[in-house]
Amino acid sequence: MQAKISALKQNAFNDIASAQDSNALEDCRIKWLGKKSETSQLLKGLKDVAPDQRPAVGALINDLKNEIESTINARRTEMEFEVISRQLEGEAIDVTLPGKRQGLGRVHPLTQTLDAVINIFHSLGFSVAEGPEIESEYYNFDALNIPTYHPARDMQDTFFLENGKLLRTHTSPVQIRVMENRTPPVRVIAPGRVYRNEAINARSYCLFHQVEGFYVDQKVTFAELKGVLGFFAQELFGKGTKIKLRPSYFPFTEPSLECDISCFLCHGSGCRVCKYSGWLEILGAGMIHPEVLKSAHYDPEKYQGYAFGMGIERITMLLYGINDIRLFFENDIRFLSQF
Repeated sequence: MQAKISALKQNAFNDIASAQDSNALEDCRIKWLGKKSETSQLLKGLKDVAPDQRPAVGALINDLKNEIESTINARRTEMEFEVISRQLEGEAIDVTLPGKRQGLGRVHPLTQTLDAVINIFHSLGFSVAEGPEIESEYYNFDALNIPTYHPARDMQDTFFLENGKLLRTHTSPVQIRVMENRTPPVRVIAPGRVYRNEAINARSYCLFHQVEGFYVDQKVTFAELKGVLGFFAQELFGKGTKIKLRPSYFPFTEPSLECDISCFLCHGSGCRVCKYSGWLEILGAGMIHPEVLKSAHYDPEKYQGYAFGMGIERITMLLYGINDIRLFFENDIRFLSQF
């Protein structure tokens, strides 16, 4: 019996040692410790052993079971350690390697352009004012001499909200709010987000940024407006940049104009960006309409003023040669990291 137990132990140990995964090890446990295992059969065979030898043989069989169970547990622990070791090898860090540098954030190109525009007008004595993005029809339209029949009030252009509110379509309402609370001279720029219900494509978006600027005082002239626009163009687009003023129409200015600059890419010789005209449109401007001055309770016989407005997206696209306005709002790090 002792020889049989020793042979069985050796076979079990060899079997356990050859197990390569947890499933094979579980098969070994069932094979050597299960109800139908050879070890269980030894216990059932005790009845055939001489009574005086049964205690010693039974003790040997129990020791065998305990040894097999301990060997299986040890092999299981060894397998778990091997798995962990392989994982650690794949995740090992070489502390002698130089550390990875953390990427630094970049100022958004629109913010860069906006800051540049603000700094230029600040150097001319303009202060900065802000207003709410949710406006009333009065400030967004009525006070700016935009009557109810004007196309800008159509649902196709404006995001209307409840209770007569809307998302402002320009930053011009800030002009009225400032003039209502200040006595001339008033020299202010109003940067901010504006919203229009337009189809989204490479040239237009439902959200964009504007800078509105205006100056009101006694004896303000059109020549002063021309001088300010010329100075701005040279400061932003480079010395030698020329401006061209074209007649236009805006309900809140009279006379009104569009301001073009000489193309800073081809220097006026003509290129794809300026459509071979040599000129690039950058903003609209004009002398503040008397009705707008009246809305702010200014006497148009005593005070005059000029105003201008520009889209920051358009200027940024010109400065950096960007051909799709949607890139500004997609937060693609590959695009933003170039600025």
